[in-house]
Amino acid sequence: MAGSTKKDYQQRLDEISEIFADIMGGAQDQVQGQGRCPYRSAKDICTAKFGCANRERPGAKDAEPICAHDGALDFRSAWESRPESYGKAKEKIGQVRQQAAKKRTERLNSAREDRRAGMAGKMAEALNLFDLADDRGLRLASSCGRYGDCHECIVTVTKGAEALTPGTEAEAFLSENYRLACQAEIQDTGAEIVFEPLIRAPRILQSSLEKAITLAPAITRRDGEVLRDGEVIDRYRGHIYGLAIDLGTTTVAATLFDLQTGASIAVASFENPQRFGGSDVMHRISYDGGPHRGELHKVIVNALNREIEELCGRFAFKRHEIYEIVVAGNSTMRDLFFNGDVQPIGQRPYKSPVELAFLAGQRESTTIVAEARKLRLRAHPKCLVHGLPLIASHVGGDAAASLLALDISPDDDDVVMLVDMGTNTEIALAGQGRLMVASCPAGPAFEGGLVRHGMASYDGAIEALSEGDDDGFQWRTIGDAAPLGLCGSGLIDLLAVLRRTGRMNEKGALARRKGQRNAEIPVAPAKMPGEAITISGQDISHLAQAKAASHAGQNILMRRFGVGVADISRLYLAGGFASHVDFNNAVEIGLLAPVAHDRMIKAGNTALQGAGEALLNTDRRAHLEQLVRRAEHVELESEANFFEIFVEACFFKPMAKAKTQ
Repeated sequence: MAGSTKKDYQQRLDEISEIFADIMGGAQDQVQGQGRCPYRSAKDICTAKFGCANRERPGAKDAEPICAHDGALDFRSAWESRPESYGKAKEKIGQVRQQAAKKRTERLNSAREDRRAGMAGKMAEALNLFDLADDRGLRLASSCGRYGDCHECIVTVTKGAEALTPGTEAEAFLSENYRLACQAEIQDTGAEIVFEPLIRAPRILQSSLEKAITLAPAITRRDGEVLRDGEVIDRYRGHIYGLAIDLGTTTVAATLFDLQTGASIAVASFENPQRFGGSDVMHRISYDGGPHRGELHKVIVNALNREIEELCGRFAFKRHEIYEIVVAGNSTMRDLFFNGDVQPIGQRPYKSPVELAFLAGQRESTTIVAEARKLRLRAHPKCLVHGLPLIASHVGGDAAASLLALDISPDDDDVVMLVDMGTNTEIALAGQGRLMVASCPAGPAFEGGLVRHGMASYDGAIEALSEGDDDGFQWRTIGDAAPLGLCGSGLIDLLAVLRRTGRMNEKGALARRKGQRNAEIPVAPAKMPGEAITISGQDISHLAQAKAASHAGQNILMRRFGVGVADISRLYLAGGFASHVDFNNAVEIGLLAPVAHDRMIKAGNTALQGAGEALLNTDRRAHLEQLVRRAEHVELESEANFFEIFVEACFFKPMAKAKTQ
């Protein structure tokens, strides 16, 4: 080519090699279900008439060979009459990709040096937020090589957003102060930039129930074979694992079980990364109905895949040894996970298309079952994912799982109440032949949202608080770390102390000091220079509305059921921060019904417990199907004086003891 030098030629050759490596490597990195082998039947049977490295026989003598390809390998390199050539092809692909990655790194470092050299003496500590995270030792996820494709490195920028370049096309699905760390380049290197990853690991909340579960899973082992309901699906690889998942609006928790022994191997927990689509279900429904439909599904699947990968590394097993997954989540979270249409849930009659089809007689159940590979979850190709049945409207599989975990039955003589506190609080009353449920859209105020210094249950969160000297406070943080903010249990304590000491009246108004224009009370020392942890009138307004939703739900359900506080034999408090709530303070501000202290039970994460039971015992799964059909759903808004009840519930005072009808 005229004018081209040997160096130009070599550079173009390197670029072509990189493109080739990307094309070949794409077959390795592709999501499951894409690039399906044409010799693989709809039932995953291998129909090829030649040797293939991906072909496996389940173990039975006359069984048809199955295709074990799961999308992680390029099936084309396995189409050989001599399968040993597959390993050579894979090794060659790896070498090409390593060389390409090395060249990319060299170019990136060269670009960084060029930029630093051209800054007239100013040192650029990083090119983008991902580089800055590296410098600070902050771990961010990325499976696309930092090219903006995987959408895993989402961060929340709380300070210095103006020092970054405008959002790129790859970030079009994000809003407000959310950015992709690999795309957000730093323009002003002298500015203070504060950001945190969207996916963080909160304190793991497990069930506090001690309960023996009879082991009867769908997946079993017979000699060297793995079976589902008696049918051979794989050869035994050394482990038979299953996952139980509590898919919460704010926090996701998962337990890895050994399906041969029923033992819990590990529990993982992380903040739901769908937060960029909204802090509550209605905002996420709206987001998923926009131009970026599918992003919420993609980001939660990617997050779970990372947890699976981490578990595999920590406990030395392969993802192919996960054969069954059970998911508990409210109607919106569950349907987003299965990539369903959630728009009908956001408008009357607020029902999932799955529930509507069930009510129309087009489905036998509201349970969803899908293959993990079609959801792009990293598990065995024949792994099935079970979404637990919905009860009604927003009362979903998480509430159903809680009923299972607590053995709540309408046939008991005693009346029991369940309050599962969270962004979407569920309430159930059962006994004397009835089971009544309701959903309360409490919002995220008690889980780190809407309150300026609110946060989830991470190290540094103030989880307990009491009155101190000179209008001050005594507090305890999670992990005994320096205070960073207030989590739900700490906020409840703070409200009770403010009310008790007269610094806040029952309407939630803070007492103003002389010369003070806007009432705001300092709670703890500064988490950053010049910025103390405080509580404001606006914060309290958000908390009042969140409290009122739960208060009104309990009040209305007791009225409909025809019972008073004295008739409730047990009140189970479940979910999120509930295990750390001070009962007396919660009752004092009107968050919980004033049931006698000895009748209140902190049950922990009952949704995760119930999902585990459904995973380990198929009879419990069948029992749950029958139980949810007996539930009577109460639409709180349909109560004749709902508005008056809600307004009254916003007051910070104990709940009135409803009288038995």
